Amino acid sequence: MKSERVRIIDIANELGVSTATVSNVIHGKTAKISDKTVKRVQKLLEERQYIPSMAGILLAQNSSKIIGVVIRSHKKYGSHVLDDLYMSSALNYLSEEIDKAGFFMMVRTTNDFNEIFSFASMWNMEGMVIIGFCEKEYKKLRDSIRIPFVVYHGYLNEQGSFCNMIIDNYDGGFQMARYFCSLGHRRVLFISDNNVCMDAERYQGFKDGMKEEVDFMMIPMEKGARRKYYSENLSRLKEYTAIFLASDYYAIELMQFLQENGVRIPEDISVAGFDDSPICEMIYPSLTTIHQDEQEMARRAVEMIKNLKEKNKQGVTLKLPVTLVKRNSVKKVIGNIIQK
Repeated sequence: MKSERVRIIDIANELGVSTATVSNVIHGKTAKISDKTVKRVQKLLEERQYIPSMAGILLAQNSSKIIGVVIRSHKKYGSHVLDDLYMSSALNYLSEEIDKAGFFMMVRTTNDFNEIFSFASMWNMEGMVIIGFCEKEYKKLRDSIRIPFVVYHGYLNEQGSFCNMIIDNYDGGFQMARYFCSLGHRRVLFISDNNVCMDAERYQGFKDGMKEEVDFMMIPMEKGARRKYYSENLSRLKEYTAIFLASDYYAIELMQFLQENGVRIPEDISVAGFDDSPICEMIYPSLTTIHQDEQEMARRAVEMIKNLKEKNKQGVTLKLPVTLVKRNSVKKVIGNIIQK
């Protein structure tokens, strides 16, 4: 026989309190209720497995306690943007920090920027974290909604009511170049799928660090097309002693391709990436890369959303430092030979 759903009045009658008291505990309005009563109500709610209507809670309180995370489902990811090493890691840290702050995380992936407006308004969000869109779209969002939001890796001169979280991409490229130089690498290559924004900064830092002209290879965004491109340019790739790629994902993908084609890493070619995704330590050889502190970025993002809700707070750009992580995919060169 199916059991009847537990009602607020059932909880109230069993404890000898008013239905208003039980409702206020459910909705977090406990300022005028004693701690003892709050604990009694919460305990019985748990024991009776009372499940409140989330829609009702959102309507009843001024704060939804929801922070939305919107990630652009760019064509480069196919339909699997959350499989990307950086995206999945960023989401993990955001989830942890949002939970610590007492909020709930709601995630949406879309390639249609206009969906952000309905997504934000539908759930009465506290704020949002936006990843992967472009400058004109961030400006449109800034001018159209009042919800505070944080942009990961945006490129705008005027923030207005939102925060732009970036990392020192230039310095990351510069650090990798100086490391390559210290190991004797001179025939080096930078690989990316674009030459704008953060990748352009990484390339510029890399060029300046090498103190000489550095070759650039722009690869297709589609995975199948990249593999074909690498096959067609294998002889060119073999001309370099070291290759620096704009992301760990591309670095690991290239390492696999080269190894399948008889190229030893790092004995024949050194390879390095950018981001320091968790998988960098799990592959062979482990990947030399530039570390960005995603946990600190997530912590600051949640902090800024709370700050931006205060009327006296204005949007800012926060630049976080990066560090070189030396692992086994890069080795020293002696003459034209990479030293093992």
